[in-house]
Amino acid sequence: MWRMVAIWLVLSAVLDPLFYILVGPHVPPGTMTSSAQQNQFDFNILLVAALPVFLAVWVYLAYTVVMWRASRKGAPEPVGGAQARTHLGVQVGWIVTTTVIVLGLFVFGTVELIANGGSGGGEGPNPIWTPTSATILPVQVIAQQWKFTYRYPTFGGFESGQLIVPNDTTIAFHVTSLDVIHDFWAYQLSIKADANPQQDDVAFTTTRQTGSVTVRCDELCGLWHGAMFNYGKVVSKAAFMAWAKSTEAGNAANTKLLPPFAYTYVPDANGSDGGYYPDNVDPYSNSEVYGAKPAAS
Repeated sequence: MWRMVAIWLVLSAVLDPLFYILVGPHVPPGTMTSSAQQNQFDFNILLVAALPVFLAVWVYLAYTVVMWRASRKGAPEPVGGAQARTHLGVQVGWIVTTTVIVLGLFVFGTVELIANGGSGGGEGPNPIWTPTSATILPVQVIAQQWKFTYRYPTFGGFESGQLIVPNDTTIAFHVTSLDVIHDFWAYQLSIKADANPQQDDVAFTTTRQTGSVTVRCDELCGLWHGAMFNYGKVVSKAAFMAWAKSTEAGNAANTKLLPPFAYTYVPDANGSDGGYYPDNVDPYSNSEVYGAKPAAS
């Protein structure tokens, strides 16, 4: 037993630091945002805690294969006898060690959620954990079968098919849906929030680096769920302001035809009502009929 423990201690002492130093900086999702950086750190801490457990299992298996294989001459009988039936020290050590690990991870995870403003996860319309930044840029994410679009309420409420956000900025993503349940997953930003109809799901992050972003739907939402993705960018503040101002001016005529900006929209806005909402009795159009026509009486 002590020989196995010694081997395990040496391997853990060597491999844990090597993993954290050499592999840790390259673990997804990277460091493009505060939430991505924190989630990478959290993942590395969990791996550092899990690696010794993994090594303990494999050291034990390897040792038994080498030392207690049937073909080895003079190998001891691999049966512990009466002494192996119970061992108070081992039992107490196992219970104490696992309890400390679980409670430690509970405290660690809770602190990380609070300190990082929700760690990039959707917190619903009334977030418990919010960032400390005094200036937050709101960006609305609108999901529907099978695409994402983005509205910028501080720039006239224009809508874009591409997610563009400025660097060194705290952003509040307000995620909603026009039809079924989707999920907004901006991979490099480490933002993930459910898109539910008639719900405003808020997630925060602060951008740290410029670069490209891949957005995917991470909730099965119908036939073309696998094709529901698009791309975005984190750009400099100057580049973002130039893009936002020019897009706001260029889309002004189209923006007037959109529903007024709101944190949620009824499905009637895109014809998904299926006859549930009255036709021609909504604020979106006085001329067009959306959705299914009511059955004749």
